Amino acid sequence: MDLTVISYIAYLLISIGLTVWVAQTLSKAGKIFLIDVFKGNAELSSSVNHLLVVGFYLLNLGFVALFMKMTDQVNGQRQVFEAVALKVGTVLLVLGVLHLFNLYVLNKFRRRSAMDGQKFPPVPPQMMTRIAPPQQQFRPPMAPPAAPQM
Repeated sequence: MDLTVISYIAYLLISIGLTVWVAQTLSKAGKIFLIDVFKGNAELSSSVNHLLVVGFYLLNLGFVALFMKMTDQVNGQRQVFEAVALKVGTVLLVLGVLHLFNLYVLNKFRRRSAMDGQKFPPVPPQMMTRIAPPQQQFRPPMAPPAAPQM
């Protein structure tokens, strides 16, 4: 079997395994966060969690498939490890970026839902502040007129 084909097989097995593991981990750990985002609506949070997992699989497995092609021929065992490490490392970086993006978007939803329940302003005004009139140009005080001499 050609070493390039072995590299492809190793890359696919590792990348697909990591994608499945990360998706399951994020799904389990994200349940509580999504319930908080959706104000205790467990059914809605479960549905959104499932949609996020499906989207995660589609994006990552699509990237794994598109990134599979190797431009150079793999000629030795060392090159097999280097090619697989480069490919898997890139997949891991993409997984991390997608995870951070998901957290950013969900945190925006969470903040927005927390703000919806508040009345504005959050603290009633306690005093009024007057706007100061514009300052007049500063003039030094004039010396008092001299007393007339007699």
